[in-house]
Amino acid sequence: MTAEPVRVEDRDVELLARLGEAKKRLLQQVGRRIVGQHEVLEGILTAILSKGHTLLVGVPGLAKTLMVSTLAEALDLKFSRIQFTPDLMPGDITGTEIIEEDLSTGKRAFRFVHGPVFANVVLADEINRTPPKTQAALLQAMQEHEVTAAGTTYKLPEPFFVLSTQNPIEQEGTYPLPEAQLDRFMFELRVEYPSEAEEEEMVEETTGEEVATIKPVLSGADLIEMQQLVRRIPAPKIVVRAAVQLARMTRPGSDQAPPVVKEFVDWGAGPRASQYLVLGAKARAAGDGRPMADLEDLQHVALSVLRHRVIVNFAAEAAGRSASDVCTELIQGGAWMEPPS
Repeated sequence: MTAEPVRVEDRDVELLARLGEAKKRLLQQVGRRIVGQHEVLEGILTAILSKGHTLLVGVPGLAKTLMVSTLAEALDLKFSRIQFTPDLMPGDITGTEIIEEDLSTGKRAFRFVHGPVFANVVLADEINRTPPKTQAALLQAMQEHEVTAAGTTYKLPEPFFVLSTQNPIEQEGTYPLPEAQLDRFMFELRVEYPSEAEEEEMVEETTGEEVATIKPVLSGADLIEMQQLVRRIPAPKIVVRAAVQLARMTRPGSDQAPPVVKEFVDWGAGPRASQYLVLGAKARAAGDGRPMADLEDLQHVALSVLRHRVIVNFAAEAAGRSASDVCTELIQGGAWMEPPS
């Protein structure tokens, strides 16, 4: 029996066109302050459209913080930056209760003061510099979009997403994120050094008197509407099957795992990776104004979804193979795109 062709409603066709145009304008506005880094910006926008969180990994001075704050301006969203340090406490993120006295009656009562996590765009700067107790304060916020304090649950504003940064070089005095928290991040994006031409342009622009102004492109309501559109974008069965196949191939105990995984991997990606692979493919298609995701979309987001979810073993370290190397070999091998026999 052949599958019926997928029909896209007229309102979604219009919204797809609006989304494609809005994405171009967003990148144009952010480009007024950020030189280059197109792949990273595309990845952040794809994650945002998927209602996912992003981990940015790069050495200091690559404008990771400026990139996030500029994007928040272009999206006309409330931005909050949390500088993670060893002495940061969970209440410094989520908020705390204070005793407040009513001057007219003299009565005292507790009042919850919202922390910086109550924003639309939360930048968790150098998230691995704070102990696990404080890192864990973000877990509920990232997963359920809410915060519980003193037995009361408070909803976070929508849209809500967390963008975290990490320095891959300096590891002294850091606390690596536990796997459960890493799994909450949809993408891990690597922020690389700019090219020579880009660096020259960046230096010229940032050492002059003029400061680029950013005009908002999308409101929070617009963004929520487009996030809902991404959920409605169809993913063909072949894309869903390929996503699940690829995620399962990263697990050394799976029958589908190739020799490179069995040799170098301790733990592979879980089912959340399969979900994010499909969501990322759908968001990329929607961002391009296309009404359906395909295997190329899936391949494009695969490395960002998988590399922080795959844990390599000692044999990989001895051979100089990273999780990113193993995932790249797996993705480029293409066996996951083949239909089942």
